[in-house]
Amino acid sequence: MTTLTTDEIIELARQADVWTEKDFIFADVLNPKIEAFAKLVADKSASVEREACAKVIENDCIDDMTREEEAAAIRARGTHE
Repeated sequence: MTTLTTDEIIELARQADVWTEKDFIFADVLNPKIEAFAKLVADKSASVEREACAKVIENDCIDDMTREEEAAAIRARGTHE
């Protein structure tokens, strides 16, 4: 799993409007909390994504599909949900 850097987490928090420039005053306190929250979200997202991929294999793939075809089915999942 890819780990986000502190700067990336803060940038995402800014985009979600939960981190503003005034928060830098409290950065020593907020950074660990935001990082912990981001890790929880990432872990949950990875779990949900793994389950969604497993369901694609169970529901959309047939026995004679190649690995490439199965991978294409997983990648196509986001285009027709």
